[in-house]
Amino acid sequence: MAYRAMGLRMFSSQHMPDLFSPNTAEFVAAAASASSIPLSMRLPEVVVTGRANVGKSTLLNAVMKRRKLVASSKKPGRTKTLTFFRVGPKPGKLVLVDAPGYGSRGRPEWGQLFDQYLDTRRELCRVYVLLNAKHGTSEADRLMLQHLDKKVQSGEGRWTLQAIITKADLVSSHNLEAAIEGIKQTIFENAPTCLPPIVTASLKSNGGLGLNDVRRSIVEACGLAPSPR
Repeated sequence: MAYRAMGLRMFSSQHMPDLFSPNTAEFVAAAASASSIPLSMRLPEVVVTGRANVGKSTLLNAVMKRRKLVASSKKPGRTKTLTFFRVGPKPGKLVLVDAPGYGSRGRPEWGQLFDQYLDTRRELCRVYVLLNAKHGTSEADRLMLQHLDKKVQSGEGRWTLQAIITKADLVSSHNLEAAIEGIKQTIFENAPTCLPPIVTASLKSNGGLGLNDVRRSIVEACGLAPSPR
């Protein structure tokens, strides 16, 4: 398989906390304005952002082993709120937040809402930026990486930053390595504080590439599992 030839890691879920069972994730709230952001549940949080139509909903459903927990649509810009999901057996272990897409389909007020959340949420542990392997990085992606990196470097954020590369299966095996390396270089140039990216593919099957890597990253960011030695 091309992914293995590239040396991409594929973690087993054997030693990972079983937080992502299909019945342990539930919708909590959707915030369309800063004033409607729900009160803290005193659980660690991670938020996922990305350009419209990058595959956020597909990724989040796959990570949480659900088909329709997060609404998805072929029409870009479906997500218009910060949407909060509690994950793990009750009373929950962490909160996963889906942010509105940015770029040409985004709206200024969505960016303001996102920044308000980043700057005030003490429980936030990590920000994930999704990048499309097939389309590469856009100017909007580069600006977002720079924006988040600036917050990390300035100490404004108490969280860490990591990229997730989506839709690697839509790139031909002949071009895949160059596409991934190009995205990695763009990440490094625009956000040197960004952790190494996770590559994902074929997410509509539970065995999709990178799913366990994403799950492991989330639990480690939230302090729920030790980092691998």
